[in-house]
Amino acid sequence: MSTKPKGPEVPDYIRSLAVYVPGKPIEEVRRELGIRDEIVKLASNENPLGSSPLATAAIQRAMTELNRYPDGGGFYLRQAIAHQYGVELSEVILGNGSTEIIEMLARAYMADGDEAVFSQQSFVMYPIAVAAVNGKGIAVPARSDRKHDVDAMLAAISARTKLVYVANPSNPTGTYLTRAEIDRLIAGAPSNVLIVVDQAYQEYVDTPDYPDALEDLKNGCDNVVVLRTFSKIYGLAAIRIGYGFARADVIATLNRVRSPFNTSHLAQEAAIAALKDAPWVERCRMENTRERGYLQTEMKRRGVCCTPSVANFVLIELDGDPPRIVADLERRGVIIRPVGGPGLKNCVRVSVGKRSENEKFLGAFDAVAGSAGR
Repeated sequence: MSTKPKGPEVPDYIRSLAVYVPGKPIEEVRRELGIRDEIVKLASNENPLGSSPLATAAIQRAMTELNRYPDGGGFYLRQAIAHQYGVELSEVILGNGSTEIIEMLARAYMADGDEAVFSQQSFVMYPIAVAAVNGKGIAVPARSDRKHDVDAMLAAISARTKLVYVANPSNPTGTYLTRAEIDRLIAGAPSNVLIVVDQAYQEYVDTPDYPDALEDLKNGCDNVVVLRTFSKIYGLAAIRIGYGFARADVIATLNRVRSPFNTSHLAQEAAIAALKDAPWVERCRMENTRERGYLQTEMKRRGVCCTPSVANFVLIELDGDPPRIVADLERRGVIIRPVGGPGLKNCVRVSVGKRSENEKFLGAFDAVAGSAGR
């Protein structure tokens, strides 16, 4: 029998790709461990309060048209976004989550061996998106406070650099760059390098010196791209809808690599409605601020080190064995997210839940972690 492999050979850069591992869903943990009691999922930075009621109602109305393809360009949603944020329709693009736009940027602007710069302690999809197009990811060490090192990122830019990905706030650390730091980054980067500011958690921030990079784009910084999502504070993670802002010619380039019908009719209609629900967003922000503070205070009271966060999650550093602690917590019906990489080896990320969920986590943590906090 022939041992010749079937199909074409897989390129080395595809073979070497890391696979994104999402947070475990509740049903998987229930199935694996046979847990019948309530399971609390604090692993994926989801909105514990659910979705905007206006968005839910819009989905119900839109379900009568499931036999039709969606608007391929998402005209009405892009129009609503452009109106709300004071930009031109041609400066808005939609994605199947903002993650898809991260990938679009790599596909559109990077050729073999081109470089993209990002912090070592930031969203894992940046290096994956770059590697998928045979690009070279330049991971810059973070500062000791787990913030992006702006000066080191600028120093890492070379003649082959096409993109700089900036998570602000950053995932999984919850840290952020100030207005002065963002200004320094934009001013110091060459004009032919796109500065991609990922603001997936922007709506949760209540710190006065946090900068909105959309203002930089509107004020003439033509190499700035801003990414946002409806997955987090709007509570629409299940239907995958994100968006981005850039100058019109950048958006036109991204549309060349965007998949047809990349956002669904249900997602577009829900997002249009969610944009109108400012009271819901404010309620979610206030609840998150209160519960994030509660979690951080309780961790500190236990002698556990937390990185100060402005997002809807908290990075916790452990002295014990994180995989064991994560597994033990799952057996007690609490799902959190292990993280890794330089400077994060002993860390886990805990999403901010409702008070009852946070209390269940703390009780389970006390039972399994013991003196594991650092």
